[in-house]
Amino acid sequence: MGILIDKDTRLLVQGITGREGSFQTKQMKDFGTNIVAGITPGKGGSEIYGIPVFDSVAQAVDEVDPNASVIFVPPRFTADAIFEAIDSEIELIICITEGVPVHDMMRVCAYLENSSSRLIGPNCPGITTPGESKVGIMPNPIHRPGNIGLVSRSGTLTYEIIDLLSKSGIGQSTSAGIGGDPLTGTSFIDVLRLFEEDPMTHAVVLVGEIGGTAEQDSIDFIKQMSKPVVAYIVGVSAPPGKTMGHAGAIVSMGGGTALEKIQAFERAGIEVGRSPKDIVQKIKTIMSI
Repeated sequence: MGILIDKDTRLLVQGITGREGSFQTKQMKDFGTNIVAGITPGKGGSEIYGIPVFDSVAQAVDEVDPNASVIFVPPRFTADAIFEAIDSEIELIICITEGVPVHDMMRVCAYLENSSSRLIGPNCPGITTPGESKVGIMPNPIHRPGNIGLVSRSGTLTYEIIDLLSKSGIGQSTSAGIGGDPLTGTSFIDVLRLFEEDPMTHAVVLVGEIGGTAEQDSIDFIKQMSKPVVAYIVGVSAPPGKTMGHAGAIVSMGGGTALEKIQAFERAGIEVGRSPKDIVQKIKTIMSI
């Protein structure tokens, strides 16, 4: 079952004919994702991999009724692409694009408040429900169906931990990358709430990193969950004031360090792994595997 996407998801790809959009569309299609349309202004009426291309989201909605969209457009056009999907009442919008201006995301977040859409990202690897659907850029072969939910700010570590879990015989219900930018559409708490409500998910791995307080903000909710959560915080050796990969991963004014986050989780009695392999071992112990 999992969360957010499944075999019934009808996906629209915004930016389908670009280099990244085209390549990742093929990967998603090979995974089994039901891609019903693509968008590239000026290329309506064409096809790619047998998928019809439209000039606008509104046209695609009228013709093929998608309920999810993934965005592969350049940063300067990303906000408009998100606005277009929101205006067309797409339920789930997943934005892969990196480098979206913070000011644009402020406008997007304000616009989302009065909409029926949920945004994942930007600057995220997307979502995968193994055996059902993949929306985004996670590698196809690493996933295995199972009962562990994963929510992460880090794309690369998402892949590594999924791969280690799968190689240890531990499958995933859904893996969700929420993005590492300062402003994103969906928080740790939002995804944790969905995992808490999902009968397929029996335990959760949370992957955080330096910068901001999103990890600490989730602690009170985790303490109320009926399912165990294991956390892993990246960036213990990061120097203050240094951006590490993600635009949101910057430590300033003495806040947002990995150590502070780890200590906050441990004070709350939440398991914290010291490495990806340690995460797998803790999950094995919790699940009695």
